Amino acid sequence: MHQITKLGYTSVWGLLLLACSTDPKFSSTSTSKIIPPMQSNSISYPVTPQKPVVDEYFGTSITDPYRWLEDDKSPETAAWVKAQNAVTFEYLDALPAREHFIQKLTSLYNYQRISLPFQEGQYTYFYKNNGLQNQAVLYRQSKNEQAEVFLDPNTFSEDGTTSLSGLYFSDDGSLLTYLISKGGSDWRAAITINTETHQEVSARLHNIKFSAIAWRKNTGFYYSSYDQPDGSELSSKTDQHKVYFHQLGTKQVEDSKIFGHTQGQKHRYVSAEVTQDGRYLLISAANSTSGNKLYLQDLIEPTANLDVMNDDYQSDSYLVDSDGDTLFIETNYLAPNKRLVKVNVGSANKANWQDVIPESSAVLNTVSGSGFFFAEYMVDALTQIKQFDQTGKHIRDISLPSKGSASGFSGKKSQSELFYRFTNYSTPTSIYSFDPTSGESRLHNRPDIAFEPSDYISKQVFYSSKDGTRIPMIITFKQGIQLNGQNPTILYGYGGFDVSLQPSFSPANAAWLEHGGVYAVANLRGGGEYGKAWHKQGTQLQKQNVFDDFIAGAEYLIEQNFTSKQYLAIRGGSNGGLLVGAVMLQRPELFSVALPAVGVLDMLRYHTFTSGAGWAYDYGTAEQSAKMFNYLLDYSPVHNVKPNVDYPATLITTGDHDDRVVPAHSFKFAATLQALHTGKNPTLIRIETNAGHGAGTPISKTIEQYADIFAFALHNMGKE
Repeated sequence: MHQITKLGYTSVWGLLLLACSTDPKFSSTSTSKIIPPMQSNSISYPVTPQKPVVDEYFGTSITDPYRWLEDDKSPETAAWVKAQNAVTFEYLDALPAREHFIQKLTSLYNYQRISLPFQEGQYTYFYKNNGLQNQAVLYRQSKNEQAEVFLDPNTFSEDGTTSLSGLYFSDDGSLLTYLISKGGSDWRAAITINTETHQEVSARLHNIKFSAIAWRKNTGFYYSSYDQPDGSELSSKTDQHKVYFHQLGTKQVEDSKIFGHTQGQKHRYVSAEVTQDGRYLLISAANSTSGNKLYLQDLIEPTANLDVMNDDYQSDSYLVDSDGDTLFIETNYLAPNKRLVKVNVGSANKANWQDVIPESSAVLNTVSGSGFFFAEYMVDALTQIKQFDQTGKHIRDISLPSKGSASGFSGKKSQSELFYRFTNYSTPTSIYSFDPTSGESRLHNRPDIAFEPSDYISKQVFYSSKDGTRIPMIITFKQGIQLNGQNPTILYGYGGFDVSLQPSFSPANAAWLEHGGVYAVANLRGGGEYGKAWHKQGTQLQKQNVFDDFIAGAEYLIEQNFTSKQYLAIRGGSNGGLLVGAVMLQRPELFSVALPAVGVLDMLRYHTFTSGAGWAYDYGTAEQSAKMFNYLLDYSPVHNVKPNVDYPATLITTGDHDDRVVPAHSFKFAATLQALHTGKNPTLIRIETNAGHGAGTPISKTIEQYADIFAFALHNMGKE
């Protein structure tokens, strides 16, 4: 649950881990032709009517001229979207580099990539994409047999916008419930099948959101959903999450409410999990993206109550594994850098939790359990893996191919072979098998792509933020570039929700690197790279630290002659879209291009849409206090666009089906920029139709969007 409620991009298998090839047109040593960008005053923007709505906050009147754009059901909003896209795509289609990037990205995405294998019943399952398939295909194979297609999401819809968004097998692997998403929405439908016959064995479930599936043997499963919202399903507030149990063979209306309706308190996020042996149910309940209560129920005892394990929201705690009556919990309770604890179910309250893997100076990112414990630590945002037995005895440090990110090591306790993946910004993802007894790693799959990591450098640096805080940043570029301040550079950041940006390979970034571009990722406060304290330093009344960290990263890149203002673009998505929006307004002279994606841009009203109120731990709300209101007002992008300022060339990107960060944020920001910006740079919004916050986006749409982004950035840097 802690993964699916945070802002950001998600996917079924997390593998946009691709490669690039050599093309002389995109050589970093080629001479770029300087081309004057198209001027903003040559663009005829659609007229956005102002229909002022006035809100009062602590005696201050705030006028919202574009409130009407929040109505995603309005024909007027639809007409505005159509008109904005017409202007934007007329501009983008004329960019000289756009077709080059489409070709390059198509080439880079066109190779076979697979996910980590995982065992269910007598089969091994894995995802595979042959290259340009919009969605990865789920395969399975039994021992000594050829792999066969098990589920092909490309058949779910003609345009590839319906995606597979979760797989949940019963204990013996004979039954499967899988979730599908239409148009990138967070709302899901659940389909349950017999894995041998592929026949549906129960009614399809609908209106599931922010939910895993937890099987209770083969009888049925637990899931989570909100009350059906009043008004628009894509934007109306959802704040009462509930856990249900679905008995196989019954209708959804007959499902039992298990949690969230009788406790006398609303919870925005609740989830259920069952131990591998099917004995115990754990329920997590939270009101924000940080902190959760934890409850336990014995499923063997028909009248057993929910016992409280953790009764407040001051820490994050999640089940890792169980062994009989012993539960293993990953937690930051009394441990800002996290630890693994154990407790007996007879006295499961947090007061009785005992260390298995104590807190250390390095941040414990996550723990995988499979008979052993594999602790994934972060040291300056880079992965270190340590293996422990179930008593907490350290067995070994696992040697990784180089500095980067590794994950995996999970599986059934009966498995004698586990798998993990390794990647960094210049290394396409490879998959390794691992023998947990001997500690031997063997290469299982390396992508067959025309990319040579040794042609690129990923360099970690540290710089000082405004208040002197030491900030890490990884800069990736092609061997041999000149540090002359003329390299087109993208600086990427996030800085929120305890999310850590660890190195990973991307075909889109590979296309940028091959063009001679520099790609830099700053690990800002607000993230989780250095534990809970690092997260808190970027929340609520300390949010400006995040913006200062990002600005200092840009200044470092310029001071070190990687780039200069003319060739520097900033990019971020979701909470990172807020980052870009705030920073481009605070320091417009520092950047040439701003690329805010699916951003949280109206900080006075973000909590009134869908599940946005759950983000208050990070942001605070305008109703919280006069001090908090004024703080939000001081940086809210929608409220801080000023007339007669020459802002960077701006391409806002969003999806019309984004029901996590509703597109009204981007709509209102674009309308405000177009109304007040008087400089020469374009201010455009690109609205992907039938698309959401990012999950499940078809490869074809991804290629088009990145081609537009890169071509826009280069053009407005004066390069092609």
